[in-house]
Amino acid sequence: MDNAYLIGRVFVLTDGLVVSDEISKLPPQVQERIMRLQQLQQTLQTILQQKQQVDMESAEIDQTIAELNKATDETTMYKAAGSLLIKANKTDVTKDLNERKELLSTRTTVIARQEERMRSQLKELQTKLQEDLNPVSSPPS
Repeated sequence: MDNAYLIGRVFVLTDGLVVSDEISKLPPQVQERIMRLQQLQQTLQTILQQKQQVDMESAEIDQTIAELNKATDETTMYKAAGSLLIKANKTDVTKDLNERKELLSTRTTVIARQEERMRSQLKELQTKLQEDLNPVSSPPS
């Protein structure tokens, strides 16, 4: 199983879930770290979903701008406003799309920082958990 590892008698999945009937026998500090690990991994998953949504919207805007560039200034076009379509001119639509693209670019930067911070916290916590669950064995006397 590539997404799991055994630490002592506790089976830890790399998605953060711990599988063991002995989890309640772990020290409270270790139980809390395991729970925190699971929370961090869920948060990372949410961040990655947001990143994917922003990337998809950005790609859609790029495609829309490319199509707009093919249209003449006299081309009749409409933009969505809630459930309505409103007649608009090419310049205004292009401006709105470029502003949205800039906003998404900023959002991408913020999400990348969140992802980096979350991965760092996860790595640190995983290291602490491994130390907790794999105590250094004393050298033979």
